[in-house]
Amino acid sequence: MDDKTSIPNIAEVLAGILRGIDPKLQPILLAKLERLAAERYRTWASDYPQQPQRDGLLACADREEEIARRVESLVPNASAIQDKLLLDHPELLDLNLDLFEGWPLKVQFAIQAEGERAGAAAWRAYAAATLEPSAKELFESCSPLEQANADFLQSLL
Repeated sequence: MDDKTSIPNIAEVLAGILRGIDPKLQPILLAKLERLAAERYRTWASDYPQQPQRDGLLACADREEEIARRVESLVPNASAIQDKLLLDHPELLDLNLDLFEGWPLKVQFAIQAEGERAGAAAWRAYAAATLEPSAKELFESCSPLEQANADFLQSLL
């Protein structure tokens, strides 16, 4: 992002991108973005000076991976579908970096916390929209994990 005068609203940015994705494929794409977020948490943890916060960031990464595992379990060949979506939408990988690049760490945490809250809302919305009981339950189970990450990041601000 070139203009660093205002903090990006990750929820708005992702909503704009998701509008161009088949709604049936959105959860599997978000699962891939959860994995990218897990990488970001691990990078933050490796650079963080205090052990308790480092451990908390690693726990956030683990929750992101758990969300991805749960959602990917709903779709055969999830990885191939994700690869195709990223191939068709390479801006998602750039966006993943651009949203955070150049911001101080605390601002990056604030951006990510907002993304976690948006993720919690998205999983609730997917749960409400699905008729399949097991998928509904699975989507609902992701929301508290997202909220736990948002709460942890908020504690660092």
